[in-house]
Amino acid sequence: MTYGRTRLRQALGMRVASTFLGLLVMLAALSPVLPLSSPTSMTARPLVAPSWTHPFGTDDLGRDVLSRVVWGTRVSLLVGIAAALIATLIGTVVGGVAGFVGGWTDRALMRLTDAVLILPTFILILIIVAIFGATIGIVILIIGFASWPQTARIARAEFLTLREREFVLAARSSGVRNHRIMWRHILPNAVPVIATTAILRAGTAILTEASLGFLGASDPNVISWGQLLLNSLQVMRDAWWSVAFPGVAIALTILALNILGDALAGA
Repeated sequence: MTYGRTRLRQALGMRVASTFLGLLVMLAALSPVLPLSSPTSMTARPLVAPSWTHPFGTDDLGRDVLSRVVWGTRVSLLVGIAAALIATLIGTVVGGVAGFVGGWTDRALMRLTDAVLILPTFILILIIVAIFGATIGIVILIIGFASWPQTARIARAEFLTLREREFVLAARSSGVRNHRIMWRHILPNAVPVIATTAILRAGTAILTEASLGFLGASDPNVISWGQLLLNSLQVMRDAWWSVAFPGVAIALTILALNILGDALAGA
């Protein structure tokens, strides 16, 4: 009974999380054509509380907060998805080669992974952004390159397990080359676990970008949820809505990604 309830709860959570994330993607894709105020135009008095006209209120410059949150979805999701893809690609290659080849190659790649893993990632990101600038492309690349070690460890564990399976041994005995075994036989069976890790990495990337935006270290030329928090910092006591709605958007998105990742891991 308890197991059945747990499975039902996981299925329900996965459905709710998937629906929420799907709506976010739709908002991000359709934001240019939605009947919303311009996110940069002063459409009303400053610091108007939430109302029928402005459901999320206005900020200190009279800009519609709902419009800015919707437009911020584009950048936050872009950073999350792109950085997660970069981290997953690098981590899968490093971990896959280490787990399949073994020996000194495994030891060398895992030492490299450990070296990157122990670095103070967020401080390193801040330093690199300060040196090279805070364009959205650089932010994505930095977050992606700083996030691959976790994926590499998981990919290595999967490749270590799968390389001893019967279908791999059969492929070897048939004379199939190692690189073909790795990417055509083992990788497809490791995809579910790696995909779960990628989903969790996307949530981490969104939170990292939001933190950079809040510190003023993200791209100032785009609208992101972290930037909205920074812009509202001085008026948060008088205009709670200017901070609450971007903050809730960040929290719900990361929560949905974590729920989806956990549900896939337990499937």
